[in-house]
Amino acid sequence: MSIVIYIAVMALTTYLIRVIPFAAVRGKIKSRFINSVLYYMPYAVLSAMTFPAIFWATGDILTSAVGTVIALVMAYFDLPLIAVALGSSAGAFLTDIVIGLF
Repeated sequence: MSIVIYIAVMALTTYLIRVIPFAAVRGKIKSRFINSVLYYMPYAVLSAMTFPAIFWATGDILTSAVGTVIALVMAYFDLPLIAVALGSSAGAFLTDIVIGLF
């Protein structure tokens, strides 16, 4: 029975997080500062959630750093997402193999 209560509380919480801003702000936001904060917020939150996970994904900071650098360089050149993912994974994997040889 308690799992149902947990799910109901989480459903209510996520619903309120989405509804309160719409209820509090009825008109168009005119402040350039607030608009820019709201525009860049998803990117900042995604980065804050992703980067720690990237550096702990392989268990070795060096292989993660190599994969991250490869991904950033490939993304800078506007390569497709699948190419960036495969390239960074291959770079981290090859770095792990090279480290294992020594």
